[in-house]
Amino acid sequence: MQNCKATSTPIAIGEKLSSHGNSEQVSESVYRSLVGCLLYLTATRIDIMFAVSLLSRFMHCCNEKHFQDAKRVLRYIKGTLSHGMLFNKAKSLKLVGYTDSDLGGSIDDMKSTSGYVFTLGSAIFCWSSKKQSVVAQPTAEAEYVAAAGAVNQAIWLRKILDGLNLHQEEATGIMCDNQSTVAIAKNPVFHRRTKHFNIKFHFVREME
Repeated sequence: MQNCKATSTPIAIGEKLSSHGNSEQVSESVYRSLVGCLLYLTATRIDIMFAVSLLSRFMHCCNEKHFQDAKRVLRYIKGTLSHGMLFNKAKSLKLVGYTDSDLGGSIDDMKSTSGYVFTLGSAIFCWSSKKQSVVAQPTAEAEYVAAAGAVNQAIWLRKILDGLNLHQEEATGIMCDNQSTVAIAKNPVFHRRTKHFNIKFHFVREME
């Protein structure tokens, strides 16, 4: 891969991967080794988090398509070697979270993918991309599940910051771009559109 051609994105736009297909099987040990190295890189490269998280779902059923997409991430990294984490001086270290999700992004089981990122001051502090454990029906449900995951992480991060004497004087904001999800989180009344939501996600309403 030393002489490979760089690419501008870690994964093709709209890419859908499946454990089924006609692609030739590849060595699981080679694939796991490559994806494992990429997972290590996600500690400082938030921009490859989604792609690597997607590829890691096929450790036990990898084929040539998955392997080529994993090598695409390497090609992307080659073209972005100067990218990394930057921590600038900030007047205040306020923790803020941002969350999002797709809807039914996994074509094998139609589960959605949650993503969140937290900033502390002017720097990105924590991030994740993970397939949800339940099948969400409307987009609002997928976004609600993603928000619940972000709230859990915010609680843990605030405890870590307290231990470092970086106390958060105000509530941690969780930014979500779905108005229906925001309305559901603020409304404690169960109604027809949300009665099927798993009750474990409704603790979001208590975090205001």
